[in-house]
Amino acid sequence: MDDPVYSVVIPVFNSTVTLPRLVDRLEAVFTEMGVGHEVIFVDDCSPNIETWAILKELTATHQQVHCVRLARNFGKAGAVLCGMSHISGQFVITIDDDLQHAPEDIPILVAECQHDVVIGAFQNKKKHSVLQIFTSWVKRRFEVLIFGDLKGVKMSPYKLFKAAVVENMLKVATPHPFIPALMLYATRDVVQVEITHHPRQHGQSGFNIRRRIRQFSNLLFGNSWLVLKAMAYLGFSIALLSFVYGGWLILSNLIYGRAVPGWTSLMVATLILGGFILFSLGIIGEYLIRIIEGVEKRPPFLVGETAW
Repeated sequence: MDDPVYSVVIPVFNSTVTLPRLVDRLEAVFTEMGVGHEVIFVDDCSPNIETWAILKELTATHQQVHCVRLARNFGKAGAVLCGMSHISGQFVITIDDDLQHAPEDIPILVAECQHDVVIGAFQNKKKHSVLQIFTSWVKRRFEVLIFGDLKGVKMSPYKLFKAAVVENMLKVATPHPFIPALMLYATRDVVQVEITHHPRQHGQSGFNIRRRIRQFSNLLFGNSWLVLKAMAYLGFSIALLSFVYGGWLILSNLIYGRAVPGWTSLMVATLILGGFILFSLGIIGEYLIRIIEGVEKRPPFLVGETAW
């Protein structure tokens, strides 16, 4: 098979019935466009044994389909990077496996392929729970704080990359990848196009609160010293206030002869400061763990099995 123009990377976790339909719809889109493509599924060590069985069957029946199964669950970002490391196309498209992203919207992204990255953002609002809306809002605020505000651009899993950008993203060695951070490290030439969000047709999303917390921690601890700086500023402020308050107590005793009564206030202050110190040590510990993992050169993914 000739080298494809487009490589479609799809992270998979426990999906089954949507996978054959996704392959058929992708094939129809690229046939209409008149260009070659490949589809790279990355199974993030799904507990559902049917997932890998279906992927291998698709590989056997479709020449353009390739599959990789990770040795253990590394998370969505690790699965995406794994797929990116196997691409051979000039452009890379990332899309979810649940058909909430319509393959028929790919030409909309391709129309802006002169840019390094094209993000497909939803023109219609998704129906999410209050918790999902709140956590997404918090994540968005921190993304702006850490990376800066890309005017008119919102992050989405549906993206088109130039292969050169993907190559530069893969050069960053981190055991806790965060795709938007890697993308913005490689380029700032990012644009957004509007696409349609479709409801999930089968099953429930595997992106639960635990996975959201892990993704947010990768954003916060893996791509910024923001928390350490905040702890430093807070610690300095508390120390300054403590010195001012201590000075006032000394002067009050010397000038007015006022003794400072009460063990209660002393214990409260001690507990507050002790709690702050322990919390700060926990933050430092999180950074140290990630530094150690980086020094050990732990990869963001390990391949367990392939079907090519």
